[in-house]
Amino acid sequence: MAKYLVIVESPAKVKTIKKFLGKNYEVLASNGHVRDLPKSTLGIDVEGDFEPKYITIRGKGDVLAKLRKEVKKAEKIYLATDPDREGEAISWHLMFALKLEEKDVYRISFNEITKTAVKAALKNPRKIDMDLVDAQQARRALDRMVGYKISPLLWAKVKRGLSAGRVQSVALRIVCDREEEINAFIPEEYWSLEASLLPEGEKKPIVAKLASKGKEKITISSQEEMDAILADLDGKEFQVASVKKGERRQKAPIPFTTSTLQQEASKALNFPIQKTMRIAQQLYEGVDIKGEGTVGLITYLRTDSTRISEEADAAAHAFVAEHYGKEFEADTVNVKKASGKIQDAHEAIRPSDINRVPSEIKDSLSRDQFRLYQLIWKRFTASRMANAVYETTTVNIAAGEYNFHVSTSRLAFEGFMSVYVEADEEKASKQAVLKSLDEDTKLALEELDPKQHFTQPPAHYTEASLVKALEELGIGRPSTYSPTITTILARRYITKEQKNLYVTEIGEVVNNIMKESFPTIVDENFTANMESLLDGVAEGNVNWKMVISNFYPDLESAVEKAEQELEKVEIADEVSEEICEECGRNMVIKYGPHGKFLACPGFPECKNTKPYFEKIGQSCPECGKDIVIKRTRKGRKYYGCIDYPNCEYMSWNKPAKEEEKKEN
Repeated sequence: MAKYLVIVESPAKVKTIKKFLGKNYEVLASNGHVRDLPKSTLGIDVEGDFEPKYITIRGKGDVLAKLRKEVKKAEKIYLATDPDREGEAISWHLMFALKLEEKDVYRISFNEITKTAVKAALKNPRKIDMDLVDAQQARRALDRMVGYKISPLLWAKVKRGLSAGRVQSVALRIVCDREEEINAFIPEEYWSLEASLLPEGEKKPIVAKLASKGKEKITISSQEEMDAILADLDGKEFQVASVKKGERRQKAPIPFTTSTLQQEASKALNFPIQKTMRIAQQLYEGVDIKGEGTVGLITYLRTDSTRISEEADAAAHAFVAEHYGKEFEADTVNVKKASGKIQDAHEAIRPSDINRVPSEIKDSLSRDQFRLYQLIWKRFTASRMANAVYETTTVNIAAGEYNFHVSTSRLAFEGFMSVYVEADEEKASKQAVLKSLDEDTKLALEELDPKQHFTQPPAHYTEASLVKALEELGIGRPSTYSPTITTILARRYITKEQKNLYVTEIGEVVNNIMKESFPTIVDENFTANMESLLDGVAEGNVNWKMVISNFYPDLESAVEKAEQELEKVEIADEVSEEICEECGRNMVIKYGPHGKFLACPGFPECKNTKPYFEKIGQSCPECGKDIVIKRTRKGRKYYGCIDYPNCEYMSWNKPAKEEEKKEN
């Protein structure tokens, strides 16, 4: 009979961890949180020292009953929830829900689900860290106060179903501010001039860009200015003034944090943030590998630390030396500059074993699991490798008073780039002819190419760049980036087209209300400072109830003022081309828990509704009616005929247009 009980968060971890432990251990999962604040009320006693009122989460009865049964049998209980503040809080809640005060209870945590890490954790148990618990309680209380006090106001003044949040409202403001910048942007004209020059004895010309006049950098703002420069250059001889050869080193990357993994997976793999986190969770909790069983492939996925354990660092250096050669091994490792915002509780995201090469376990992984694991593995391996070295050549070409520059670089030593290159890494120029240039080389002008340009507005945010902005501003933490963006997308405050994020009408309305009535909550500096206070709670330097008690009175007075002063905002429903069969009105697009649907605007007299299908502008190959986008019960997208069930045409792939078929 099992003497020891280990409680983890996720059922997926149970199989992995059970394999590492003997028959004396029983491993069960709590399935996440077991207690929380009630949904129906604020759940915080604002009159009684802001004490939270926790209740057992509905549906957790069976899980808790099973855990209580095993608790009675166990001599020792190990709470092995995730190694972060939320994990610490879940362990604390389990203490109360399972009435463990009288029991022999220990808190253990591990950064990776490997036999070594789990065994080491069992040898070094500790008490629950109440500073971490209190930091999580403070965050939960603050978020609850903002959500439960401001959301009803939005329902009353705008429409039901809206919400406000301490972090989500700031994220929305950041996107709105960028949209305003783009809308207010006035393009400015500028020109560039390139000279196509053929060196003596060569067959291919080089292209040099106009850089300066005398010693002053030159900017060209109009056609007239360009014409004057072209007139000055007419008949001038182009001569090589100087050739400078040098060396440029490109530093190896640092391992992934949650933020940088989300950004790079978006750019390199086209993964939405939510998908990246879901697949990373699978890799962390354990995947069934042929010949090994269930194995945790990566370390904990919610981290803003770039630190690596000594063991993992040594293993990586040994791997690089063996498989790539000693010259590829890093002498020194690049590190991220320390920041007060970083919680260094655990490591960067890395493979749990660098010797588990992606190509060797590919058959055991899904396509997306393989791609993400390979990205993490390559990034970590590259971080322990030597810098890349480029040979650079810069040529200064004189033509009268004007100076043209051309520069190239050649990769002389690949270093880490033999394993990993970032998605947006620029490729080196291919103008290798510069090797043969010197100050005696004669140049023949083939062409001057003036080009008109206009300055571009700031780019729209993508999920990846919004995560980067949130991190740089110190807003939120690794665990909050994904749910924050998911929430403002789900609330339809922003919409995503291709990769770009755009603000919707309702997003603008909510943002304007928040800026007008709750300027502090959507202030970037205030939100970042609040994160610092929560860090102070986690470090034991700040009392968590003091943070809440200082915040709540200002929030309550701002809500009362907004209730009196804000006017109701009407947002018209989007009218569709569909006609209501029952009353003849044009149906409008509504939003429900499962997405868009069509409803008659004559409600409540006419209660007709029907599904909303997005047309793709193509006809059904079987009956000629519209092809629309549909989804299975599990959410997988497919293409089907709008006339189903009369026509049963469907395809997983987007049907080709007639003209595309003819071309093929």
